Amino acid sequence: MRVAMLSVHTSPLAGLGGKEAGGMNVYVRELSRELGRRGVFVDIFTRSQSPDSVMITHVERNVTLITLPAGPCTPYDKNRILDHMDEFVSGIMAYARLNNHTYDVIHSHYFVSGIIALQLREQIHAPVVHMFHTLGAMKNAVARSDEERETGQRIALEGEIMCKADSIIAATTLDMSQMVWHYDANPDAIRVIPCGVDLHRFQPHDMAEARSVLGLPDQSTPLVLLIGRIEPLKGIDALIRAVSHVRRHHPQLAALEAIVVGGASDQQPVQWNSEQQRLNHLRHHLGIADAVRFVGARPQSQLSLYHAAANVVTMPSHYESFGMAALEAMASGRPVIATNAGGPATIIHHGVDGLLTTPDDSSELASHIASILNQPSTAHQMGLAARQRAERYGWSNIGCDILDIYRAVLRQQRESTHACA
Repeated sequence: MRVAMLSVHTSPLAGLGGKEAGGMNVYVRELSRELGRRGVFVDIFTRSQSPDSVMITHVERNVTLITLPAGPCTPYDKNRILDHMDEFVSGIMAYARLNNHTYDVIHSHYFVSGIIALQLREQIHAPVVHMFHTLGAMKNAVARSDEERETGQRIALEGEIMCKADSIIAATTLDMSQMVWHYDANPDAIRVIPCGVDLHRFQPHDMAEARSVLGLPDQSTPLVLLIGRIEPLKGIDALIRAVSHVRRHHPQLAALEAIVVGGASDQQPVQWNSEQQRLNHLRHHLGIADAVRFVGARPQSQLSLYHAAANVVTMPSHYESFGMAALEAMASGRPVIATNAGGPATIIHHGVDGLLTTPDDSSELASHIASILNQPSTAHQMGLAARQRAERYGWSNIGCDILDIYRAVLRQQRESTHACA
């Protein structure tokens, strides 16, 4: 079997923590690797964002990343990429002809790739399996400004994909219900398969050693961690306010610090986006600039060390379709405090392997942080339970479920062909 994996607007090998690089990048890369280990050939197609981009990258056995032009070879507005859809599809077809490849399945990610997948299907007649990762309607439901809102075009295109794709993958039952509610999607065309986690990369490590390697304070300083892109949707302002609250109202935790992994570091202020500038102003306004560190984007190989260094990991997002960062923290044996807005609520068992909080409620978040820090034995038990919970989400299990979907759409295609003969 050969799969055309479309991740058009962002490369699965892009550094995490940037504007368009997060959980989806990890998902595409790790799923492709797992399929490759199972003997499936995977060609991942992404858009060139630099004149120096290498066209062909061999990711792992049976897995190849192909970088193709689609408009300017620079970072580009995701909503304008579709203006260059014909160029991208032509690039895929030229690559397939040159290498004598035929594709059994097209697996697309995010709405941009989904629309391109539908056009590609017209030429190669392979079924389309699609995963949205986030939904424009849900992002608009929690947007606090016009800047955060997604376009009407995106909403319409997502609806088109839901109608026309051969199969849709939802990360959670909640994700599926949101598709049905906001887009009138057919639930019979949706399969719920969670995201996965690399259980070898993400596993418990010694806290003292991790802090030493990363140059962080010793264990007398409680550390709370957040990993994610720097954007309003991630609720980082709630974490900053929560840190201020804990330091003021819990004298024994007055040394509490927060580490934010993502965006640009404290040493790169010229690279801060508008949200990071706002967060910087907030930490200074609250008098805790020294207690909230922006360490910038970090390679995934370091993330498990950051988890190990932290006493607790937070995900105060206003919306997460799944929350892979929370799952990675759990696999690393750390209790997680996440909002109940979306996917994390389906992963975390409140009070067992983590805690759930209300979005944009810094007081409740502060209370949960203090609760975990003040009860080390309970936190330790939560960490053990978190690791045990995460083991259900290993990529070997997820890859098996995805292969079942591929086989199902291929079977449906054969049956449809025979019925028409």
